[in-house]
Amino acid sequence: MAELPEGVELPAGSVAKPRPSAAVVLSRGVGESLEILLCHRVSEVPAFPDFWAFSGGGVSRVDRAAAEANPEWFSERDDRISVIALLREMVEEAGIAPDGSGGFLQVAVDLRDEVNSDKAAWARLAAAGSLAVSGFSTDLITERTTPPLAPVRFANRFYHIDLGESQIEPTLPNGRSEFDEFRWWKPAALLDAWLAHSVKLPPPQVTLIRDLVEHGFEALAADPPSGYHIIEFAPGVECVPLPTATLPPATHTNCYVLGQAGGPRILVDPAAKSAEALEILAAKVAEIQTTGSTIIGTVFTHRHPDHIGDLPAISSMYQAPILASTETHEVIPPCDTDSTLSEGDEITLDEVTWTVIETPGHCPGHICLASEAGIISGDNATVFGTILVPSGEGDMNAYLAGLERLRDLDPPLLFPGHGPMVANPTKLLNHYLNHRMARHTRVLEAVGSGHSRLEAIATQAYADSPEAHPALAIDQTLSHLKALAQSGEVVESNGLWLATEEA
Repeated sequence: MAELPEGVELPAGSVAKPRPSAAVVLSRGVGESLEILLCHRVSEVPAFPDFWAFSGGGVSRVDRAAAEANPEWFSERDDRISVIALLREMVEEAGIAPDGSGGFLQVAVDLRDEVNSDKAAWARLAAAGSLAVSGFSTDLITERTTPPLAPVRFANRFYHIDLGESQIEPTLPNGRSEFDEFRWWKPAALLDAWLAHSVKLPPPQVTLIRDLVEHGFEALAADPPSGYHIIEFAPGVECVPLPTATLPPATHTNCYVLGQAGGPRILVDPAAKSAEALEILAAKVAEIQTTGSTIIGTVFTHRHPDHIGDLPAISSMYQAPILASTETHEVIPPCDTDSTLSEGDEITLDEVTWTVIETPGHCPGHICLASEAGIISGDNATVFGTILVPSGEGDMNAYLAGLERLRDLDPPLLFPGHGPMVANPTKLLNHYLNHRMARHTRVLEAVGSGHSRLEAIATQAYADSPEAHPALAIDQTLSHLKALAQSGEVVESNGLWLATEEA
């Protein structure tokens, strides 16, 4: 009941150190007419395609060099490098810059082209007076650090710039851009649109917009919130990364909290075992309960050890029935209140229904949960790393069929067992299918070329992936061979694998 072949150990993954970044919330108008600017990310970008986001980006070496070469710029600020990065990003992405007297202007096309072709050009132009830095001020309104879900993380600083009654409009740059549209939104209307699943927002910006609606810019600037924030992947889908002994590069398993604050809630894959993970989970359970919510169930997507936590310790935090497949229940101490989940079963929280989908390829009894928000997909796909189909208990044909089912449902989002949410599920699932089918073909070709021993077949089938762990390549090759045997394309005889026509 483990993903790795017996005797194989992999070094644990390491949590990425956050990189500094700066983003700007541009606003115009006041009171009921207040609007904020968001940018629509193009479908082709790898991170958050088709999401609405604030303008901004990572602090680069050219920003640090600009700060060092021009110590008088924003000398009174501890965050001066971030402010410099912010101004550069505004020019690059929106074509807006300070006018030197407290206002703003549209950047001339030739100057903007120069900056977009060479980031260091912004500092040169500002030093020469072609772009202004004097008279500019901005308020830091929050700091958000990307959770430990990916190999690249950011320590995000969000700034507010008030354009007042200015009629200046952002424009797209010449050439390629990560954005294809700008739109002014009233914060409350934007939040409502997200809650209705009609727009997509990156998780850090969801809580920021909630704060804007509740508190406003002035309160945020007076005391910028930082530290812990909930991670909302979608309405009613909160992610709680728990440190686990999982397969690298992942370092955490995603525990999901389903439902709305104040209503019934369900936890999916509370995998806490270590003291650190149990402390995180206990704090989350206490937070849930303080909202007036009751945890009415615990769902486990499958039985692998990195998805099932220390149940006696968890039961001291809250009491709720365990909902899982028959195969998963086999590894969990029985309880009279528990229930078995199977294909088509439904879990309803308020007005949201989650439907069970059986995808047993990665592991017998593996299930997913689907709703209008997306699919909680367990260990079917992940943005970083790979998914193993263990030769001992996995089923490659069932795994491929499961991927096809998930893809054909065309979910708006995928919520995996490890790593960040999948913003473009169809693209990722097709990638997994194409990759596995290509490996399927290479394994069959290796058998067809005369190789009959498992090790030799694996060597040829994985010749294109010299970085693959040898034991894992052998194990995955065996999974493919078993699938090919199921479909009648190869046969196994006395430990040798032969093409059907040669048997």
